[in-house]
Amino acid sequence: MQKPEPFVQADTIFSVSDASALLKNVVETAFPRIKIRGELSQITRATSGHMYMTIKDAGAAISVIIWRGTPIPFKLEDGLEVIITGRFTTYPARSNYQIIVSEIEMAGVGAILKMLEERKRKLAAEGLFDIARKKPLPRFPQRIGVVTSPTGAAFQDIQNRLRERFPVQIVLYPATVQGVTAAAEIAAGIEYFNRKKNVDVIIVARGGGALEDLLPFSEEIVVRAAAASEIPLISGVGHEPDWMLIDFAADVRAPTPTGAAEMVVPTKLSLFQELDNLWHRLSNNFTTRLTNAKSRLEAFTIKSPKQMVMEQAQRLDDITRTLNIIVNAKLMSAHQKIDTVTNVDNLVQTKLNLLNQSVLHFGQMLNSLSYKNVLQRGYAIVRDGDNNIISRVSDGLKPKNIEFADGVLTLD
Repeated sequence: MQKPEPFVQADTIFSVSDASALLKNVVETAFPRIKIRGELSQITRATSGHMYMTIKDAGAAISVIIWRGTPIPFKLEDGLEVIITGRFTTYPARSNYQIIVSEIEMAGVGAILKMLEERKRKLAAEGLFDIARKKPLPRFPQRIGVVTSPTGAAFQDIQNRLRERFPVQIVLYPATVQGVTAAAEIAAGIEYFNRKKNVDVIIVARGGGALEDLLPFSEEIVVRAAAASEIPLISGVGHEPDWMLIDFAADVRAPTPTGAAEMVVPTKLSLFQELDNLWHRLSNNFTTRLTNAKSRLEAFTIKSPKQMVMEQAQRLDDITRTLNIIVNAKLMSAHQKIDTVTNVDNLVQTKLNLLNQSVLHFGQMLNSLSYKNVLQRGYAIVRDGDNNIISRVSDGLKPKNIEFADGVLTLD
């Protein structure tokens, strides 16, 4: 760059404030608008809402300020490579220079893809892309909600394709699909239909464009709104190769807006073919059942009344024989019980005789063991006055009575 000519006299003396004001005026006049590409670092947000950071490369770093209210189309992170547009100014209190940002964008596809991949991993870890969350599309929706730009080609394509295939009622939620406010408007559209519950399925759509233009459909606010939708949601953003993060959160991803319209309703021709196939299946089934019924009817032989009476008589004879067998068995069982009761007296008498014999036997054993049998052989029992038996002279007891076999002799 060409070095500018000095415009301050070398012998001029300035105050600090005058020098600072002069420098500020020179810088702001020389750089009223400038674009700088670099990597963000040291990002902080003040309580006032202003953001302070540094943009740097391998050889230098510049302070950056983004005032509250300045549009920021994506989340700022340390290490993100961006292109900022703004104006240079100075801050006399700290004797430094800085850039006041008016616009900011990502620098190149690589930086955008890196940011999207990191955001995708974060949201996937929260379970927003799980297959278990996916809801099936209704077979025949009556009302379809569309979140897109009312003037874009995507909405016209959806209308035309639905009209061709299966006319239904379309409810449009107009939203910008590019720019700073697009993500908030798209998320608001999804939330509107879920709050009103006035449609059967939602299509979020936009036509193709550069990766930077499609970024609103990868913002967290949009992805979270799609994942939280209680109404089945189809994402039809861009073209076949374009994959936005809303595609992973939606219940179904369509390659294009037109593809979304094709997925949500069947064609009239396919319905006619399906009805025709159903009619053929029903007809064939009915014909088969009718043929089988006819075969059974033809195989059925009508019997004469006499033959039917004879068969019933034979059946009655079989029943009678069965009843006789059952009744005879019951009677035999009853006779056996009666015979058992009749023999009870004999059994009791036999038991009594056995008991008498046992008593006599025990009486004989008792008599044989009685001490009186011993007295019968000439022995005697000597007792003292307390009726104690005296068995030895050495006991020193005085005899009082003597018991013999035929009686007791009392001694004075």
